[in-house]
Amino acid sequence: MTWITTVPFEKATGKLRMLYERIAGPGNNVDNIMMAHSLRPHTMEGHMAIYKHVLHHSGNTLPKWFLEVLGVWVSHLNSCAYCEDHHFAGMKRVLGDDDRADAIRECIATDDMRTIPLDPAQQVAMHYARKLTRTPAMLIEADVQELRAAGFDDGQILEVNQVVSYFSYANRTVLGLGCSTKGDIIGLSPGNADDPDDWGHR
Repeated sequence: MTWITTVPFEKATGKLRMLYERIAGPGNNVDNIMMAHSLRPHTMEGHMAIYKHVLHHSGNTLPKWFLEVLGVWVSHLNSCAYCEDHHFAGMKRVLGDDDRADAIRECIATDDMRTIPLDPAQQVAMHYARKLTRTPAMLIEADVQELRAAGFDDGQILEVNQVVSYFSYANRTVLGLGCSTKGDIIGLSPGNADDPDDWGHR
């Protein structure tokens, strides 16, 4: 499941067992991206905290499905099929429109932002996400001003920035440790946005 040793749920003890119980999905399934942290439970705890707060928190005002689109896009740009597959499934479920979800993924797969079924403001955010992912040192204040002009307030700009930044971290965790989707239940995510301490995957 990864290129380093991982501790399965049934062999976990102490803090690791406690964290596994917090994040587990059906049948005590723990996603491989989280199991990759099993030799250092404190990094798993940090990863889950930032993931939950950045992507699955009721304080966000942008639609969760669009935040997931950004995650799929960044994962595609980073050639991280693991995160792309997981978060496309999550996006599709949250969006509730299979045809539109499939069209979005097709445009992402072909790097076609011209016909992607997103509104103009969301397309601006996708361009920002590409630049932040591929050439972060090239960003200038005008890039943020463009987001503002498209209709995002500064808190929403921060949401976009943090989702894009989180996925670059997650992608490098997966790619650097050789995580596969073997044994994962694709598309589960923390569902209770009102409780930042509820990390259960559903």
